[in-house]
Amino acid sequence: MREENRDSARDRRGFLLEPGVVVAAAVTFLMTGAEELWKRFIPRYIEALGAPVLAVGAYGTVRDLVDALLQYPGGWVTDRFGRRAALRSFIFLAALGYAAYLASPTWPLTFVALPFVMCWASAASPTVFAIIGDALPSRHRTLGFTVQSMTRRIPIAVAPALGGALIASLGVLAGVRVGLAVAIVGAALAFVVAGAIGERRTSRGASGTDGGGSTSIGDVWSHMPPPLRRLLMSDVLVRTCESMVDVFVVLYATRIIGVTAPQFGALVSVQMVASMVVYVPAAALARHIGRKPLVVATFVAFALFPLAVIAASDFAGLVAAFVVGGLRETGEPARKAAIVDLADPGRRGRTTGLYYLVRSLAITPAAVVGGALWSVRPELPFVIAGAFGLLGAIVFALSVPASEV
Repeated sequence: MREENRDSARDRRGFLLEPGVVVAAAVTFLMTGAEELWKRFIPRYIEALGAPVLAVGAYGTVRDLVDALLQYPGGWVTDRFGRRAALRSFIFLAALGYAAYLASPTWPLTFVALPFVMCWASAASPTVFAIIGDALPSRHRTLGFTVQSMTRRIPIAVAPALGGALIASLGVLAGVRVGLAVAIVGAALAFVVAGAIGERRTSRGASGTDGGGSTSIGDVWSHMPPPLRRLLMSDVLVRTCESMVDVFVVLYATRIIGVTAPQFGALVSVQMVASMVVYVPAAALARHIGRKPLVVATFVAFALFPLAVIAASDFAGLVAAFVVGGLRETGEPARKAAIVDLADPGRRGRTTGLYYLVRSLAITPAAVVGGALWSVRPELPFVIAGAFGLLGAIVFALSVPASEV
């Protein structure tokens, strides 16, 4: 038995050293670090450029819409042209967006540049899923996504605090712009690293696909199994919860409770550290109890986070709230692994892209609704968001058997 355990451990380490996993993790680290210096402070940035609060809400809604519209094209490009070409293209386009943000003299131009900026977070997401799915067998995918998630959270634990310090010393406009300049350099490094991704060839075409252009969205949807559709329905409710308040958390913390920009950056760091603390135990637990309990725990944490934010009255209370926010990542690697497992390998990029297309389109109105609710009372969008999150957790718990995920 001990010998089998040692062989299993060596097996897992070997799979995690797969070049695709290593490169995906390295690129994720660089791009996340590049974005997180300024990303959390964009609501403050566009406010400083003259945007009213409803425009801040509209920014969140447009961001979700762009996120939706880029997902499926990202998956199609991944399947059609290969993982390496897709990833490098999306990194390059994101860097163009950073440069446009940096040069924007007025807030409406940030909306114009947003589709380019979102190429990393949105269009490249199906690419990263496909790379890890290609590299690892089903039994190791939760662990593979755990590694990818941790390399994403490590820079998030540090960069927002640095970004907050830049804003405190230079002001909102200059501080965010310095962060954007650093982001362009980070994207250039990620572009070089992404060139190391190999392409897996099969009789179906590049990267094990069916050629990318031979299947319509309708066909991809028809091949999406029922368990994946039910997971998607639950995820829509939970992400509506997140999106309704996402752009307003920084405003609530700094305006209503009164924390400083460096303190808010520290809160984001607390959240990311909490995420990383639970990642590895959760991955190990998934092998023993299955993925479903972890996904349920994640969805419940999504619901509790906005409620914990408005329950806080000072910085210490926000620290507790952001720990709850960190627990939202408990089952995220398990959820991602379930998506990859349930997707047809020949349509992996497009199935992932379609999943996120539907999810993001469905939640697109949430941020602007949050802005309208904020205008009535700042706490109101947080309460409504919590209700959506709890509903999503209940729907998933009741509709998706453990054996299907």
